[in-house]
Amino acid sequence: MTLTEKEKRVAAPLNAGALTSVLIANRGEIALRIIRACKELGIRSVLVYSEADADSLPVKLADQAICIGPPQAALSYRNASAVISAALAFKVDAIHPGYGFLSENADFAAQCEEEGIVFIGPASQVIRNMGDKIEAKKIARRAGVPTVPGSVGAIAEYTEALAVASDVGYPLLIKAAAGGGGRGMRVVQAAETLEKDLAEIMSEAEVAFGDPSVYIERYLTDIRHIEIQVISDGTTTLHLGERDCTTQRRNQKLIEESPSPVLDAELRRGLATAAVALCQEVGYKNAGTIEFVFDNIERTYYFIEMNTRIQVEHPVSEEVSGIDLIKLQLQIAGGVPLSLTQDDVVIRGHAIECRINA
Repeated sequence: MTLTEKEKRVAAPLNAGALTSVLIANRGEIALRIIRACKELGIRSVLVYSEADADSLPVKLADQAICIGPPQAALSYRNASAVISAALAFKVDAIHPGYGFLSENADFAAQCEEEGIVFIGPASQVIRNMGDKIEAKKIARRAGVPTVPGSVGAIAEYTEALAVASDVGYPLLIKAAAGGGGRGMRVVQAAETLEKDLAEIMSEAEVAFGDPSVYIERYLTDIRHIEIQVISDGTTTLHLGERDCTTQRRNQKLIEESPSPVLDAELRRGLATAAVALCQEVGYKNAGTIEFVFDNIERTYYFIEMNTRIQVEHPVSEEVSGIDLIKLQLQIAGGVPLSLTQDDVVIRGHAIECRINA
């Protein structure tokens, strides 16, 4: 049987290009996932771990492992200096941060760049831009991606908030510019509490994120949370369909599935096109996720943020697309462009992931 050109591209084995060794700055499931991909691509894996994980499976399976600190994450997995020192000592080509810990730390990515170590993720300035939710909304608008009606920039004082509120209407949502993971948000139901709520959320943002900047959006009451998985080599950007992450507790995701049960073909195309346009606007490279809220009443969608890393729920997209995202991350980091086209990405079946929070 003769394979078509499309079938040849999909079936072709990946290679890691110039990448021969990778330091894994994470633990648990994602560390195992990266170790497996490294083994299959012939890359030496070096794992850093805390004293608490000395007997863990990733330590046993990595080609090399080094303890970099005590159990506290701040003194080990979030200790950028210790991670960089280990990378230099083991002479690795790149660092894969996984998710959490240092994965969206722009300063850490910049340190990698300064030391000549490949950071497996986007450039530090891209992380910085997209990590600032106010700046990210501005970039989205430039790319023609719809955003939730609200303030254009940061809100510095009550009079500004009052002016935006009169335009947006109640209820509204005050969000910390540097927030994430469901933290740094406050719903305001009426004008009577706006001044108090604004002061409190700015204070909380300062304490939690070191940045008091906030912005205001219309509070949408009947929504779904839908995100698009993207992968880019800096020139070609592909999407791997959507994930529906609506089932949450305290703004933390519990169930993720793909495809979404509420989208039709036109909405699905629109979301994917918006996600790719945003990546091209910001010059994105590597794996990332564009998050949207979908208004069930108006049947429209709005950009809310971008996660500039691989996510916990990435296996959902891998299951329905048959594409190994971690291997593609490693390939791109090794300087090998994507060989796939968007036509090669075919979504089949349905996948669901449930998180158990202990």
